[in-house]
Amino acid sequence: MDRFSSSTILPEAFQGAKDDFTMQLALVWNQIKAPLIVPLLRITVFLCLIMSVMMFIERVYMGIVITLVKLFGRKPEKRYKWEPMKDDIELGNSSYPMVLVQVPMYNEREVYQLSIGAACGLSWPSDRIIIQVLDDSTDPTIKELVQLECQRWASKGVNIKYEVRDNRNGYKAGALKEGMKRSYVKQCDCVAIFDADFQPEPDFLWRTVPFLVHNPELALIQARWKFVNADECLMTRMQEMSLDYHFTVEQEVGSSTYAFFGFNGTAGVWRISALNEAGGWKDRTTVEDMDLAVRASLKGWKFLYLSDLKVKNELPSTFKAYRYQQHRWSCGPANLFRKMAMEIINNKKVSLWKKIHVIYSFFFVRKVVAHINTFVFYCIVLPATVLVPEVVVPKWGAVYIPSIITILNAVGTPRSLHLMVFWILFENVMSLHRTKATIIGLLEASRVNEWVVTEKLGDALKAKAGGKAPKKPRFRIGDRYE
Repeated sequence: MDRFSSSTILPEAFQGAKDDFTMQLALVWNQIKAPLIVPLLRITVFLCLIMSVMMFIERVYMGIVITLVKLFGRKPEKRYKWEPMKDDIELGNSSYPMVLVQVPMYNEREVYQLSIGAACGLSWPSDRIIIQVLDDSTDPTIKELVQLECQRWASKGVNIKYEVRDNRNGYKAGALKEGMKRSYVKQCDCVAIFDADFQPEPDFLWRTVPFLVHNPELALIQARWKFVNADECLMTRMQEMSLDYHFTVEQEVGSSTYAFFGFNGTAGVWRISALNEAGGWKDRTTVEDMDLAVRASLKGWKFLYLSDLKVKNELPSTFKAYRYQQHRWSCGPANLFRKMAMEIINNKKVSLWKKIHVIYSFFFVRKVVAHINTFVFYCIVLPATVLVPEVVVPKWGAVYIPSIITILNAVGTPRSLHLMVFWILFENVMSLHRTKATIIGLLEASRVNEWVVTEKLGDALKAKAGGKAPKKPRFRIGDRYE
């Protein structure tokens, strides 16, 4: 049987039009390639190499500092005064600071019992602690369940307050701010904050509050996160690799060198006087925690990170939930940088070196350059140079620097070193969403203050592991790029 030719399958007119279009496209490409594409690509390569060097220096610097801290650094108990709280025969329990524990939540059907139970299970003199559940739930069924759970703990003698409001203005920041206005809060000295999926150990306050009692310069004690579902799927393992670097290196280095780092919004204890002096909670960005930390630092307050104190929590287990979370975590810092850059520069209370650290290292390199360069250089520029061989990327910029940065990042999670290739691919995919969010934050475009609460599964994780998971609805391809 004779083979079919292209002219047999396609009409001659169509074939001719196709060939003409291909030739015209090639002609246009050749005409604009030398005068336009090559110079633009070379400029982009140059800028990306500069950003790569900035990221490289930042990672190597933090790698050196964390190595010195681990080898020669003193433990928090040695750097700051720490003594266990002791009973006073004359004063009784009044010698203990009054602690407020805030648990903000929004439609947390799966985890409300875990979080309220963990908060009520904190060990501290019962007359010196107040549990405050800030329920912004819009689902009346869930709201009733949360209220009943609070009543159940109250019947056991726990001093627990169930607080609601008639709107969600300011989202989490608005709820926390509203909670601080309650009259009984005036008697409190410090406030511990736990998001709805966080489960602190009973001794959490005994290990954190003494630092605030004995060191009046400290405003914040931050604990590390421990992920209960890191092994659920490959995506959660990838998240663990990224976040472990943040906690193992970035937080530790910031605490050890400048006594500054970004508050993670949960699993931390604030000195209320420091929180108030910094201006309290503000809802001008989606990173109210980082906003508060920067403002408190500019007032001269110091922070302490406790890497040995871990609080269990949950990672987003669906890509959609993770994507929305990353939008908030990328857009918020960029927007905060835009709003606070001049305020940091003009501040008179902190040293020049700390200003440089906050503006250049904390904000510009980590929150802006890292996202943009990862997407533009590795996902656009390097592939484009394959089509434009006239533009050459030096080997040190295309191979050596990315390899070293990747290795330095991966050492935070040694057990996942064999997944490094998957992590690189995953981070490149996420770089699109992070870059888009960063640009939105810098330009204050639409969605700049978008807040989508991260879906949590709680006990449903166990059911998912034990049985067949329910089939999830499919989502549109367009949703991937929101």
